Amino acid sequence: MNGISGSLFTDVAAEVFDGRPCQLGEGPLWHPQRQTLYWVDLLNCRLMAKTEAGVELAWDLREMPSAIGWIDAQQLLVACESGLNRFNVESGEKTLLRALEPELPGNRSNDGRADPWGGFWIGTMGKNGEEGAGNLYRWYRGELRRLDRGLTVPNGLCFDRERRLAYYADSAASKVYKVSLDAQTGWPESSRQIHLDLTDGALVPDGAIADSQGNMWTSLWDGARTQCYSPDGVELGALKAPIIRTTCPAFGGRDFTDLYVTTAAVGLDDAPDAPVANGVTLVYRHAVKGHAEPAVLV
Repeated sequence: MNGISGSLFTDVAAEVFDGRPCQLGEGPLWHPQRQTLYWVDLLNCRLMAKTEAGVELAWDLREMPSAIGWIDAQQLLVACESGLNRFNVESGEKTLLRALEPELPGNRSNDGRADPWGGFWIGTMGKNGEEGAGNLYRWYRGELRRLDRGLTVPNGLCFDRERRLAYYADSAASKVYKVSLDAQTGWPESSRQIHLDLTDGALVPDGAIADSQGNMWTSLWDGARTQCYSPDGVELGALKAPIIRTTCPAFGGRDFTDLYVTTAAVGLDDAPDAPVANGVTLVYRHAVKGHAEPAVLV
């Protein structure tokens, strides 16, 4: 298997997994029971999917979706601008489980991910990126609790199960934070600390995921790569992308060694001779060992 080679970039080339361009592709999730990748085209209000057999699917959710978890073989948890929803992939029915910030109509959901305890962490932000308008929440067994506030673009939620840490970023600040978690409940035991400060390199961390070794892979907006950092914050390597606006990674495939990466076309014009269109979904085959995402308990 290819992997981190000691140089800045690994030797695994990106392939186009799905050629349908998204204005803002985000939130990829490999459903371990359905062997299907789900993701969203946030600005076009679409939930997207492609099976391992190559069947392409899409649903119009009529509001902006931003993040996905899986509940069981038929149901997803889909975070949309107005709240957390149960979505049946067989019937296409969407049912609201919990509203998000109904008192703040200028906000919408952003990045989110299930935690190892069956909770779901979700960030919110101003629809126009207003400074400090965003918050971070955890939804667990019917309780929605705010964990942090004053964020501008909360992103990069992921969890290192062995080290009992949660990571999240504020893309606008070019910083990645970490908090320690209670091993039994998954609730934070500390306030945030800076894990990565990427301001010197003018890097913008977007979505992220942790691999089986506890390393964090974060897609860099306008960085044309998904970069790997050790639990100590040391840069280990990166997977180059043929598209500048990489947005979020997810592990998948039958052995979870494929890394899928969504991208964005918003604000970009495709060059006539570009080999890959902006906004498509990429895959790096047999790149690094990951793991299945945990189910969300509802």
